Amino acid sequence: MTPEQCVFAHMGPKRYYVYIMSNRSNNLERRVYQHKSKQIQGFTAKYNLTRLVYYEETTDVVSAISREKTIKGWLRVKKITLIESVNPTWKDLSASF
Repeated sequence: MTPEQCVFAHMGPKRYYVYIMSNRSNNLERRVYQHKSKQIQGFTAKYNLTRLVYYEETTDVVSAISREKTIKGWLRVKKITLIESVNPTWKDLSASF
């Protein structure tokens, strides 16, 4: 698998978080597992973000970093629109791993 750009999101009662994570490894499955099992401390562990709801694949790390910065600069509503354009129910895309 090529490097990916991932978005983890968690929806709780009356609130949700959108977290942009640039995955520069070559194993999305492993990276998602590390976040879900809280092996990586930080924002995802603190806020219990457990669902992969969007990701993009690229073979170019520079492009991934640029895209990450672009998306991080967007307002929340634009990020949600992007996610819902391909995953309107916010289904956990990693459930099939």
